Amino acid sequence: MDRRNNPSAALLVLAAGVLWGTVGPAQVLAGSAASPVAVGGARILSGGVVLAALVLAVDPRAFRALSRRTWPPVAAASAATGIFQASFFSAVGRTGAAVATAVVFGLAPVSTGLCERLVLRTRLSGRWWAGTACAIGGVALLAAPGPDARADLLGVALSLVAGTCFGVYTVAAKVLTGRSGPGAGATGMAAAVSVTLLAGGSVLLPWTLADLPALAAPRSAGLVAWLGIAATAAAYMSFVTGLHRVSAATAGTLSLAEPLVAAVLAVAVLGERMSGRVAAGAVLLLGGLVVVSLPARTSRTSRARRARRGRETSEAARYDGAYATGAVKVETTTGERN
Repeated sequence: MDRRNNPSAALLVLAAGVLWGTVGPAQVLAGSAASPVAVGGARILSGGVVLAALVLAVDPRAFRALSRRTWPPVAAASAATGIFQASFFSAVGRTGAAVATAVVFGLAPVSTGLCERLVLRTRLSGRWWAGTACAIGGVALLAAPGPDARADLLGVALSLVAGTCFGVYTVAAKVLTGRSGPGAGATGMAAAVSVTLLAGGSVLLPWTLADLPALAAPRSAGLVAWLGIAATAAAYMSFVTGLHRVSAATAGTLSLAEPLVAAVLAVAVLGERMSGRVAAGAVLLLGGLVVVSLPARTSRTSRARRARRGRETSEAARYDGAYATGAVKVETTTGERN
């Protein structure tokens, strides 16, 4: 797996965070009577159906092409998706959106980095630690609860579960990109992502079916359509595609664009007032994202060392090639091999 962070891949992960950031404001605008858990279940189920339909239309064999090696990360990502949705929405209901968001997105990049360190043995750079610290500080300022907020103990525990699930999903998706390989193509990855969404959505199916009449209302149906197509199918594909050339730890930090976009939309679209604390949090979070997304500079010493190794390898190849050519000539003319 490529540990270097490719700028175009980082933009794909950021695009996913931007699309995820529209979820909260879209729910407020729609004013759906359905419960948040039912909306979350309908969102990932519809996103999974959209991706599965596209795969079946383009290449139905893509599902059969999923090898046995891909099923463990697919199963881990599916479980993480379903548990995240249930835990996060339940946490919001118990302790409020501000506290739940601060805990989940404060823990998510750290859990992702630690999971990658444990599973993939990837070294976490100083740049990642610095950028992640800035981003988490920005999230804390953006989502800091007000004086009347309640910190329910079970709600905080559910938020911790959700933040951990985010890290598990990101690392499982990173493993999946490596086991599928570049040759799997977009269709193969879409097949795998659709399976994780459908399996994760099945966990929330009881809540979704219970609120089906409310979900069928025009405003709710429009909300689910946006969330399923843009904020789930397109966002998850963008995120997983970017993971081909971005480390899981970096992707976890870049996903913090979600609360930043949600805060901007709350001010620009919903008419909420931007306080000095929110503005400072947005600047700090944006700075952390920039630090993490920039590719690491290679020192002059490292470049010189790689160039020297390249010359030595080239000279060795020419040396071996010369002797191999000589051996072939001797064998051709005398029938003997040196």
